[in-house]
Amino acid sequence: MIEIKYIPLREGAHIPTKAHEDDAGFDLYASEDFTLRAHGFGCVPTALSIELPEGYEAQVRPRSGLAAKYGVTVLNAPGTIDAGYRGEVKVILINHGESDFVITAGMRIAQMVVSPVLSARFVEAAALEESTRGEGGFGSTGTK
Repeated sequence: MIEIKYIPLREGAHIPTKAHEDDAGFDLYASEDFTLRAHGFGCVPTALSIELPEGYEAQVRPRSGLAAKYGVTVLNAPGTIDAGYRGEVKVILINHGESDFVITAGMRIAQMVVSPVLSARFVEAAALEESTRGEGGFGSTGTK
């Protein structure tokens, strides 16, 4: 188990929590009231700054209940928090619904999944190995 240091930046900060011990994601909480206009988007503050260990990232993902019930989701899903970032964690939400959506301080607005990051490097090659897929992409396997 890794440890993630955090600093509450102001009143309204909630420590990320898991509803169940075996959940993959930690719930993130809004630190202030915020209204997402119908078909609009905004950056919702959490009043938290975190320090991820080197070699890890955190992905900010939607909460399925908000998406299914209200059409509210993370705009840049998944958003990435890099290990070197020390600013406030904010969540970019979009409201696909027909009505304004009111977020209240303390509301669970997204989830954060912490994962190891693999190192990689790009190596120039004269050719790539053949594959069964080849160059097929963007719906090349059909819609059904």
